[in-house]
Amino acid sequence: MKGFFSWFNSKTKIKRWILLILIGICLTCYAFATILDSQILKPFDILKIVGAFVVGFSAIVIGFIYLLRRVLEILIEANNTVTDKGKKANLNIKGLIFNKTVYDEGPKVVVIGGGNGLNTVIKGLKKYTNNITAVVAMDDASKEESPYHSIKDSIIALSDKEELMDRLLNWNFKNGKMQGNNFCDIYLDAMNEIFENPSEGIRKSTEILNITGRIIPATLDQVTVCAELEDGTIVENKEQIPKVTYEKVTQIKRVYISPSNCQPAPGVLDAIKDADAIIIGPGSLYTEVLPCLLVKNISKVIKESPGLKIYVTNIMTEPGQTDNYSISDHLQALYDHVGKDIADYCLADTGEIVPEFVRKYNQEGQDIVLQDVDKATKQGIKIIHKTLSKIDNDFIRHDPDAIATSIMELICNDLKFRNKESTPTFLLANSILEDELKRERKESSKRKKDKKKIEKAKQKGKKRKSKFNAKYSERIESIQTTVEKKNENQKLAKEMEKLDK
Repeated sequence: MKGFFSWFNSKTKIKRWILLILIGICLTCYAFATILDSQILKPFDILKIVGAFVVGFSAIVIGFIYLLRRVLEILIEANNTVTDKGKKANLNIKGLIFNKTVYDEGPKVVVIGGGNGLNTVIKGLKKYTNNITAVVAMDDASKEESPYHSIKDSIIALSDKEELMDRLLNWNFKNGKMQGNNFCDIYLDAMNEIFENPSEGIRKSTEILNITGRIIPATLDQVTVCAELEDGTIVENKEQIPKVTYEKVTQIKRVYISPSNCQPAPGVLDAIKDADAIIIGPGSLYTEVLPCLLVKNISKVIKESPGLKIYVTNIMTEPGQTDNYSISDHLQALYDHVGKDIADYCLADTGEIVPEFVRKYNQEGQDIVLQDVDKATKQGIKIIHKTLSKIDNDFIRHDPDAIATSIMELICNDLKFRNKESTPTFLLANSILEDELKRERKESSKRKKDKKKIEKAKQKGKKRKSKFNAKYSERIESIQTTVEKKNENQKLAKEMEKLDK
């Protein structure tokens, strides 16, 4: 009962529309009652009845439209616990809904890759849907570090409270018998032993931590990522591939996983089959993205899936992996390893980055991925060219919001094409998307205005300077000439004094 009355809280802003509907009903009823009660209707009475009916009916329609719109906004706002400014949302009516169940109707999205690239994408997407499946790159069998590194980072990215989750999972005990041990390693090891199945252990772990979506390793088999270089060298260690390639001043010819017949983890293929969209990348092309696709049947099921296939290119090249690569080179590497039809769209950054930041990367052997859009388009893929980058602590990074917005636009357009505009999936995604686009337009407009103000100020400064110079340039020159001559005369006078002595 308490939850019901929460609807009428002043913060919900729906009482006004209910009142408008009630006024409309009263006016409509009045019109019908007048017709039934009157035996003779004069022209003025007819106008009064028609006017009351039109106003009443309009009030009912408008009230219902805005009431439904506000209810949807409430459901979305009630689940967004933090606003863009980092403050808690004013609205809190969780008694009206079952904790984020509205987001369970969102689009089903599978993201494949690893590292910062994959986590950037899922950070943006979690605003739109709970149905996110992160298929993370496997760690090398030869790696001595924690086997849960990729899973841990994805858990943090999908958490509502990223900072707190990051601190918890990366916590190394400082005292007692547990000194030096990492909390995440102990926790996931314990869950795997309890359920006697690593895949089930990870799934239950994420449920307990109450994160958005789910995380599945591409495979549970012990595998090694290997690379064959163009000079014939074979590197059998994922961590060593960039280093050896860079030292030998060569390029990667192909990568493969050993054993090659490793099986995908339970749930991976089913998630891909049911997905509305499959996102590949961004991430290290040869050591994170391609190894996932090379796991048995994964690339085959992606090609057969009815969902959208979207490849997100990297912004910068990687030393020892993609030196001097363009967009078309990235795509060609995908086609060479898993065949064509692996992606319908390619999301690429415009490459318009402040040169000062690019030069920092140039010093480390990195550069912007060449934007050869025309050549890439000829490879049979649609290129979506947008500003996807941002500067974060002097680093060039993908913008989670920009990538998520671009992906959701493609999903919504695809649902429209399939006449699914009335489905909850479309309604939810489109509603959030419209709000995000409005926010982006406002921010863009504000940036443009600020830029114009700065330019005007600079132009005014230049104009003032030019007017002053035009007016007083001759006088300034004459003063300077006089001073120079005076200095010369003083020098000559001193020299003459010396000669006289």
